[in-house]
Amino acid sequence: MSTRIAFLKGHGTENDFVIVPDPDNAIDLPPAAVAALCDRRAGIGGDGVLHVVRSAAHPEARHMAAEAEWFMDYRNSNGSVAEMCGNGVRVFARYLQRTGHVTEGDLAVATRGGVKRVHLAKNGDVTVGMGRALLPEGDVEVGVGERSWPARNVNMGNPHAVAFVADLDHAGDLYSPPPYRPASAYPDGVNVEFVVDRGPRHVAMRVHERGSGETRSCGTGACAVAVAAARRDGLDPAVTGTPVTYTVDLPGGTLVITERPDGEIEMTGPAMIVAEGEIDAAWLEEVLT
Repeated sequence: MSTRIAFLKGHGTENDFVIVPDPDNAIDLPPAAVAALCDRRAGIGGDGVLHVVRSAAHPEARHMAAEAEWFMDYRNSNGSVAEMCGNGVRVFARYLQRTGHVTEGDLAVATRGGVKRVHLAKNGDVTVGMGRALLPEGDVEVGVGERSWPARNVNMGNPHAVAFVADLDHAGDLYSPPPYRPASAYPDGVNVEFVVDRGPRHVAMRVHERGSGETRSCGTGACAVAVAAARRDGLDPAVTGTPVTYTVDLPGGTLVITERPDGEIEMTGPAMIVAEGEIDAAWLEEVLT
């Protein structure tokens, strides 16, 4: 391992990430290393790590290399691997633009949830094609303390349970995963969104992200919330033939989610790179011993 490793820090609606450029997939990032980097007191701090690798260099992404040059090897802050991160894709694309790998316009990013289409707009917003939502059948319930609510099961390449509540404070502190049932609905855990209405096609949410706790924003969660809200409101673009758009307020900012009649979902929001520097490899090796 070299004595220093380059990194950048970025965020999308305050969902923040440590970015580790590694085109040739030469840097070993075991779970303990990711957790150390994401530690907000003893490390750099972040909700996750964006490991930037060329698709052809990563065994999980080689089959996507013909469609997307770059692979977002995403890790949660506890070191676990995640299928997708919507805010992370926007920040990943902003990094590629900052470093001259891409320019304004369209690009493709490989993820464990498939190839995502991204558009870098001149006004600074980034739009990500998030794919189609799956709506598994079966009743789901989530709880906090003595309260419980029915939840909509939505899969955006990763699992979500969306509960509509009267007050966002009812979600509690969200440090620990909210209990859910049946356990069989989410054998690998779930992201849980608590949602209130703010106006016509306008909602606000808080989220417990699987493997990270409460975060300031969750892109796939915002998409799941928009889909759940649309179905609750009787708006299914596949039935009406008309796109439906929801504004979703999160603690860290606002995302705009559009679902098209063909089922494709687009998420638009900001993405910022705020710092860059070097990780001391000696420190990283020490925390791994």
